[in-house]
Amino acid sequence: MVGIKNIFREKRLIAINLITKDSKVFEKIVKILFEKNIGIEYIQMFRKEGNGEKYYIYLEVEDKHDVNSLVENIKEEFKDKIVEIEVHKPFMEIYGKRVIVIGGGAQVSQVVLGAVTEADRHNLRGERISVDTIPLVGEEDIAEAVKAVGRLHRAAILILAGSLMGGKITQAVKELKEKHKIPVISLNMAGSVPEVADLVVTDPVQAGVMAVMAIASTAKFDLERVKGRKF
Repeated sequence: MVGIKNIFREKRLIAINLITKDSKVFEKIVKILFEKNIGIEYIQMFRKEGNGEKYYIYLEVEDKHDVNSLVENIKEEFKDKIVEIEVHKPFMEIYGKRVIVIGGGAQVSQVVLGAVTEADRHNLRGERISVDTIPLVGEEDIAEAVKAVGRLHRAAILILAGSLMGGKITQAVKELKEKHKIPVISLNMAGSVPEVADLVVTDPVQAGVMAVMAIASTAKFDLERVKGRKF
């Protein structure tokens, strides 16, 4: 595993958020960016109902073009279809790297306590780390959640918090590490998951702390140096 702390490329990005009345605008905007040779790093679209049907389109693109000119081009091209268009900082600069915690409610809450406390310490020094969690039970549901971590934007590390995990969850952990190079910390639990995790920690609060330290550029802790050990 290479460069856990620098898992995200250092590239200048700008975010563009649009609200439109026509979902087909999405395809045409991508075409405009392609024609201008502007790379797209992240893109999402979702529909929101309420005061008329509206589509929200969010893009993070390379900041190598006059953004004001680009926005004006988009406004002119779709002036009858765009409700609103705004320019923002990308999510990486706002929420930063994500610590993902999955498992049983009691253990998850303690892991989050450690992770949030440690993230606060680093974020005060200019870091950006956020903590996301879902308490789940059942092999199938947890395995699907683990696989989905690889599809999450800015996911930097996963903590599995429970008392028994194995089978399909273990296979999902292997897949996550091999395909997406996302490190996994496991609590010291029954089952085969601790055997495939990068680090096994007994104390859930400490597991959260160590996960944040592993991905924080403002920390000296190196997960590679303790990989495979139990604490």
